[in-house]
Amino acid sequence: MASISSIYSQDTLKVSSFKLSGSVDGYYRYNFNEPKSAPYNNYTSFTNSQNSFELNMASIKAEHSIGKVGFVADLGFGRRAEEFSYNDSKTMQVIKQAYVTYSPSSHVKFTMGKWATHVGYELVDAAGNRNYSMSYMFTNGPFFHTGLRTDFTFGKSGFMIGVANPTDYTTTTSTTKTLIAQFSTGTKDDKLKAYLNYQGYFGAKRMSPNASRLNQFDLVVLGTISPKFSVGYNGTIQTVKDEEAKQSKKWWGSAVYLNYDPTSAFGLTWRNEYFNDEKYGLKTIGGGADIFASTLSANIKIDNFRIIPEFRIDNASKSIFTKSNGNSSKGTAGFLLAAVYSF
Repeated sequence: MASISSIYSQDTLKVSSFKLSGSVDGYYRYNFNEPKSAPYNNYTSFTNSQNSFELNMASIKAEHSIGKVGFVADLGFGRRAEEFSYNDSKTMQVIKQAYVTYSPSSHVKFTMGKWATHVGYELVDAAGNRNYSMSYMFTNGPFFHTGLRTDFTFGKSGFMIGVANPTDYTTTTSTTKTLIAQFSTGTKDDKLKAYLNYQGYFGAKRMSPNASRLNQFDLVVLGTISPKFSVGYNGTIQTVKDEEAKQSKKWWGSAVYLNYDPTSAFGLTWRNEYFNDEKYGLKTIGGGADIFASTLSANIKIDNFRIIPEFRIDNASKSIFTKSNGNSSKGTAGFLLAAVYSF
């Protein structure tokens, strides 16, 4: 829903615009290993359940602008929103995004507040993704930033630079600040777009893990081959200097998304991701492993409503998954059925 009105002053005619959008999503997931306890062979975000129907998130987003200034308030309710703002509590978890903008010219925009990260291919809102389950790269962040950023646009290219709180913190007493940046470009016909992303900090004394330095570089490439076929790519690498272990660690990942839409009412997306954590050992995986995950998702569209049946296979270099008898396994597979309504 959107409305536009004009406000007249003696020296200019200012256009005021307002837009309201939102979505609701839920799912059913069944893991074929039949694990008996959480996280039910799921090491990615937002689908930690087994043989259960789940309401994931109800979301509402309001956008308003007048002249050179504007604001966005994006609220989410449910488990998805809670996991997204996992460092927050109470009503702060409801705020997915809240920021104000000022554009002194058509080429420059300042943003201050909390916003979803520029890093990565996938989005927190299910309505923005063709796969319902998330990648390992998305899950290991970042999710959002709270701070100040400046965007510069030059034709088909753009540059963003900003400073923010430590990753995924809406509020903090830490003196450490994160530097964020992005360079984007594309062809004249928009059939090929590329985004080079960065986040990092230096000189931290107390972080989790206790790292004095962090650097993450991320690349997203989008390509349209035909009206029915498109390709996406995401690659990322994060390095940290661990003060406790007195060594540098890293994790990295790479994923290809193949999208095929034979009709406007039906589409397929095949995501293949390789995630290497052997030299980092994230707590969610324990001890470090490399994982290959293949996910095939169908998108059945009825106006603003989408049904997403999905089949996923995960294979790891270590036995990080669990069978129904409690024994460990290097592989697992599952089926998921999701429903997403957006407006």
